Amino acid sequence: MSQLTGIERVGRILKRQKVDRSAVCEAFWTETIRRWTAEGHLSADESPVTHFNFDLANFNPFRLMGDYLQPKKVITETDEAVLYEDGNGVLQKRLKQTTNVPQLLSYRVKTQADWEEYIRPLLEPIPDRLNLEGYRQAMEQAHGAGRFFFASSMNVFELLRALCGHETILMAMALEPDWIEDMVQVYAKLIVSLMETLFAGAGKPDGIWFYEDMGFKGHTFFSPDMYRDLIKPAHSLTWQFAHSQGLPVVCHSCGMVEPLVPDMIDAGMDCLQAMEVKAGMDLNRLYRLYGDRISFIGGMDTRVLLTNDIRAVDQELEAKIPVVTGRYGYILHSDHSVPSEVDYATYQHFVQRGLDLGTYKA
Repeated sequence: MSQLTGIERVGRILKRQKVDRSAVCEAFWTETIRRWTAEGHLSADESPVTHFNFDLANFNPFRLMGDYLQPKKVITETDEAVLYEDGNGVLQKRLKQTTNVPQLLSYRVKTQADWEEYIRPLLEPIPDRLNLEGYRQAMEQAHGAGRFFFASSMNVFELLRALCGHETILMAMALEPDWIEDMVQVYAKLIVSLMETLFAGAGKPDGIWFYEDMGFKGHTFFSPDMYRDLIKPAHSLTWQFAHSQGLPVVCHSCGMVEPLVPDMIDAGMDCLQAMEVKAGMDLNRLYRLYGDRISFIGGMDTRVLLTNDIRAVDQELEAKIPVVTGRYGYILHSDHSVPSEVDYATYQHFVQRGLDLGTYKA
């Protein structure tokens, strides 16, 4: 087969159709890019997507905060950290010089009454909730380089977590399911309405990429029954709308989510991204169970990259890529993102060896 463009390659991989090789993409910590730039491997302001010639790009045009006009109200700021309240009324502290999960200090929405007073009335699908110009530019740049372009967004569980925190949401899933049903339906309908406006005003992407972290180490955050009753209907609404527009759906989920995968497939997921090894996810096992129905992105243990041991990196790649490329449905990626301790030479070898193993013979 002749060499394909990224648009052609990723499009075929998401349908598990014959391709020339696996595709490749990646996420990096800010410090990783800063370090590699300081070491002279990347030019100033050079995108790793361009540097490594990745096959896909994505852009999030959706403004889904309650108060999207003021998504970050700074309370105090120093050289080391910033304390701010986001557009959902969540008080957060974030360190400036490192990639980090912010410290979440307090939530405005703790009850159904809070939701109905502070947030629900704000979630109208008005065009200003979309960054149309940024989306147009990102899609034009991606297509100009032959890259498959995803519109990306948080989906309903990730939005609830960001609004109320895990403890409130998980307790409500058990004790106040009617409140959860209302929130997920409001957010799902908002996402669908904004997708309609986005596609009409700025054109369709090549696919949709949803972020939806639903697990932690060894376990899902909620049972498969709770997923089916409370989250799956919203996933079906958003994912099937994408399908109605001819667009494949990638779902990113950190943590252990294997028990949810059959229902996620039924809801309309075309590809699962991440497969976090340290959480208990096993790429080869998932491939054996579901590789005839979905494609996969990721699943390569980042902890192996952290060793900077080329032999160990080769062993990780050789144990998985010959298996998961069997039905053409695999895109090379770590199981999360690349930390700054990973040497440039290690990552460069990871890509080169991974694509060597993922190249199909004529």
